[in-house]
Amino acid sequence: MAGDSRVLMDHNMETGVTPAQVKKLPKHLREAQISTERTHLISEPVRKPRQRYVQKDGKCNVHHGNVQETYRYLSDLFTTLVDLRWRFSLLIFTLVYVINWLFFGFLWWLIALIRGDLVHADEEGWTPCVENLNSFVSAFLFSIETETTIGYGYRVITERCPEGIILLLVQAILGSIVNAIMVGCMFVKISQPKNRAETLMFSHNAVISVRDNKMCLMFRVGDLRNSHIVEASIRAKLIRSQQTKEGEFIPLNQTDINIGFDTGDDRLFLVSPLIISHEINEKSPFWEMSMAQMEKEEFEIVVILEGMVEATGMTCQARSSYLDTEVLWGYRFTPVLSLEKGFYEVDYNNFHEVYETNTPTCSARELATKFRDEPLLPQLPLLSPEPKTHTFDPLDHLSTLDPLSQDETNRERDLGGDRGENNGSAAALGEQPLVDGLPD
Repeated sequence: MAGDSRVLMDHNMETGVTPAQVKKLPKHLREAQISTERTHLISEPVRKPRQRYVQKDGKCNVHHGNVQETYRYLSDLFTTLVDLRWRFSLLIFTLVYVINWLFFGFLWWLIALIRGDLVHADEEGWTPCVENLNSFVSAFLFSIETETTIGYGYRVITERCPEGIILLLVQAILGSIVNAIMVGCMFVKISQPKNRAETLMFSHNAVISVRDNKMCLMFRVGDLRNSHIVEASIRAKLIRSQQTKEGEFIPLNQTDINIGFDTGDDRLFLVSPLIISHEINEKSPFWEMSMAQMEKEEFEIVVILEGMVEATGMTCQARSSYLDTEVLWGYRFTPVLSLEKGFYEVDYNNFHEVYETNTPTCSARELATKFRDEPLLPQLPLLSPEPKTHTFDPLDHLSTLDPLSQDETNRERDLGGDRGENNGSAAALGEQPLVDGLPD
């Protein structure tokens, strides 16, 4: 039957008839693997995309929900205003000033209305509280002129209005407070060192390789600006879910990664890009983790670089993170620093570049055990070649002790040839049998 269908298909192709199109199956049915009686095709489990705790640009991927005590944000109003986004900050900045001007404009208009200045403003001999204030619009303009100290000179307050003088003092004081708060918020928001962190770079990947017979986890940091970060320091955290021996599950548990805190290597002089190294020792969370085991683990390494901006003296913090898939085993960073004529040049094209190197796939614990048990095993063929049997010669021994006396020893050998022959003859005579105690 299959042969008939194949013949029919060939016949249709020869006669120019287009065969009937097969109904297109959905994508998930077309890609599904069908098991047969002989073999069972088992698809590998697809790893779900990892959710970062800290983004590569340093933003923390944490949202606070179901916050009931929202009044706490108002208790620290200044920080709340500074932390707002720019569009909300500009909106609040504009609304605060407009509402303030409208409020005091309304009070100036109310005083003029109560005193009758709006009705008797055109009468001769009438002294208003504010000259040339005859409507709400003019009161609003006078409020703006008073608070911003523009002083056009057309609308002025008179001395026969004590309530107006008191209102003028109140508006001047409150206006100064509003200016201090709003201008202060805008100044702090503009001068925030968050933008300074944009010029601090972290390598895209972290690497693991051997340094001085020790397994190390490394990543690279750099500063693009010529103005340096003063008192720069760096630290790292391992973010990994953990279950205690009692069965308690701790999500996103934070563990310190030592990158030179005890030796002072965490304090950086960040003039050129630096490679930050973490020695994987007994106190490291990667001590018993091999290459195969690391591929199965799910973790995130968060690195934090802190320091003071040289220009402003404000504290700056830059953050980044590395997922388990971004830690490359058996790689090193490509050098970026070169010596030019009179200066050092940094090539940032190679800042993120790595190259492969020979690295054992075992854990750092197994590597340390091998070096401890057999420290000289790889060097034995070089240090001690195969032993050769040879006779001991005192003259050779003396020549090895004093190479300068080689000529003297050769001269002694030449002069002592006859003496050697005589000694040899005496030895030969000594070996002959004795007759009556004498040689034959």
